[in-house]
Amino acid sequence: MGHGGNVIDELMTDHREVEELFGRIEGLAPGHEDRKLYADQATMELVRHSVAEEEYLYPAVRRHVAGGDAIADREIEDHSRAERIMKDLEGCDAADPEFDRLIGMLMTDVRSHIADEEGALFPQLRAACPPEALDDLGDKVRQAKKVAPTRPHPAAPDRPPANKLLAPGAGLVDRLRDALTGRGKPD
Repeated sequence: MGHGGNVIDELMTDHREVEELFGRIEGLAPGHEDRKLYADQATMELVRHSVAEEEYLYPAVRRHVAGGDAIADREIEDHSRAERIMKDLEGCDAADPEFDRLIGMLMTDVRSHIADEEGALFPQLRAACPPEALDDLGDKVRQAKKVAPTRPHPAAPDRPPANKLLAPGAGLVDRLRDALTGRGKPD
């Protein structure tokens, strides 16, 4: 989290981190307790990443990219689907048979979303948006991830201005809960 560079570089680095966590999950036997640890870490990163994209990336896509409204709406729907899966996954431990089904769905959906963003959306945004604006968006995304929630909130607003107003408060509560429970940290 908070890697530097323009918005595209920042988000692509996030994508690599999530893929690394998915690889760790896949490298462990079903039921292994560390699968839950890595799933929690992936969820924390994905939620922060999604909130930052919804606050800053997708409004920029709407403004700068041809057909940006439809693209942003589709990306937000991808986030909503993933967030519902993460919410269900939150209640499962690694030994629960439902865990394997849900983590498999999440990995498939997120990998498809990443491929779409990196293969289509990011090149379009890079072509349509001045480099200084991409740099500014990178700074805004980094700041948003610092205060964003770390747990899925499927009913929360996903568009400005409501998401920008509510995310920091939810983020504070989530980080407090994570600290108290040790969520996302090895025992």
